[in-house]
Amino acid sequence: MIIKCLVKKGAYHDSVSLMKTAKELNAVSGIMDSAIVMATKENKGIVRNSGLYNSELDKSGDNDLVITVKARDPKSADKALKKAEELLNRKFRPVQCGASGGVNAKGIGNAVEMLGGANLAVISVAGRFAGKVAMDCLERNMHVMLFSDNIPLETEIELKKTALKKDLLLMGPDCGTAIINGAPLCFANAVNRGGIGIVAASGTGLQEVSTLISNEGAGISQAIGTGSRDVKKEVGASTLLQGLKALAKDKNTTLILIVSKPPHPEVLVKILAEVKKINKPVVSVMLGGDAVLPGKKDFYPARTLEEAALKAVYLAQDGNAHKAKERLFDINTRVRAAAASAAGNKTKKQKYLRGLFSGGTFVSEAQIVFNDTTGALWSNAPLDKKYKLPDSLKLKENCVIDLGEDEFTVGRPHPMIDFSLRNKLIVSEARNPETAVILLDVVLGYGANMQPLADILPSIREAFRINKTLSIAASVTGTETDPQVRSKVVEGLSKAGVLVMPSNASACRLAGAIVRLLAAKHGKLKSARKTPVAR
Repeated sequence: MIIKCLVKKGAYHDSVSLMKTAKELNAVSGIMDSAIVMATKENKGIVRNSGLYNSELDKSGDNDLVITVKARDPKSADKALKKAEELLNRKFRPVQCGASGGVNAKGIGNAVEMLGGANLAVISVAGRFAGKVAMDCLERNMHVMLFSDNIPLETEIELKKTALKKDLLLMGPDCGTAIINGAPLCFANAVNRGGIGIVAASGTGLQEVSTLISNEGAGISQAIGTGSRDVKKEVGASTLLQGLKALAKDKNTTLILIVSKPPHPEVLVKILAEVKKINKPVVSVMLGGDAVLPGKKDFYPARTLEEAALKAVYLAQDGNAHKAKERLFDINTRVRAAAASAAGNKTKKQKYLRGLFSGGTFVSEAQIVFNDTTGALWSNAPLDKKYKLPDSLKLKENCVIDLGEDEFTVGRPHPMIDFSLRNKLIVSEARNPETAVILLDVVLGYGANMQPLADILPSIREAFRINKTLSIAASVTGTETDPQVRSKVVEGLSKAGVLVMPSNASACRLAGAIVRLLAAKHGKLKSARKTPVAR
């Protein structure tokens, strides 16, 4: 076995194309594993932890491209490195005007002219360039969905102030999801049209509630993303407040759903003051935070995304939020039965949960669910900083990690697209004799991985081969009209032995119930360590 590394100085490539190239590289005869990433500190750490370290890696910097291969022999390694360069050169030839329908614009102004006056721009470029591009679009009187992350907070504030002055929406930065006039943008799903309007400071949260609502037979009028930092004190919920005002005026919106992680207390006051003015029912889920509004009778707080979606559905249908409790009772009956069955076949050593998530909001929701039963979870994105993992790739005890955090996505595709890192972790955590449950999210829709089963099932099968008493619990966020077709993905995972639940919250309750039953079985049940909510 040999590991070879090629450093290409100052070579920047789009992360999705790097992922596709890496997949083709892994198919080369004699190649055992590979990585093609921008050489950021975080990416180099991932390469090292994946067993792909070579001393050439130390000579690379943030602006360099690293191609690393693990091969059976030197000849295979050299062949693979040469193929990688050929693939990258081929993939980055410019599209010629008229070729396969592709058209090259010479700039934003030219693009707007060619499209006949566009009024919405979706921006996905490297963070260091994104702010300037967004400002250019705002100055051309276009609404902006800023998908790019790693953008300075002061740049976000400046952009949102400009947008407000011009009465434009600035969704983002790091806004992954929106549905505008029925069109899903970036990581979004094909959902029913209807009367429920959503404004969300969470892309994954927006996807979860919108798909749950659609799967229950209701529909979405508009779904406005804000970017997660919008609810920070410095930003002041600028876009969220704009979204609430817009949905309050929208004649096609009969009910409004707010999705967010806990806003700063001063920002929460602003949000609730705006909600109080709205003459429509409002459902709110601020994961881990409290939202109380005694002066508004038709205000319905929820603890989880699942509860919020169900309340929105039944309120929109007949004004009866109590039906959500009945639906949750039915789901929990299924959870208890599945947990009892799964806990019965574990060894004495198996006692811990490992949550490997592509959606950051699901990590927060998992901690809320577990806080009520097994206690606090270790995480790279903890609600309580006391439980922050020293190393995000070295999991311990009951633990959940967000693979979509900036530390993992600089120079790499988002984990909703690229399953490679999570696949490695599924297998490595299955090898740990203390792992009882692996908890996963599988997010479907536009922008997400188009062949989720083909990419994740080999690792799941390998995990079950390594650890025959392992449980894997999962939720599938998606709909029947998504390109991947939710029922097909659920069926494929279930046939492989995965315990698939209807929502992330119910999958978390299942995993938590298994861990708690094991602790009680082995006489190691402790009272839950309650986690305070960080503001």
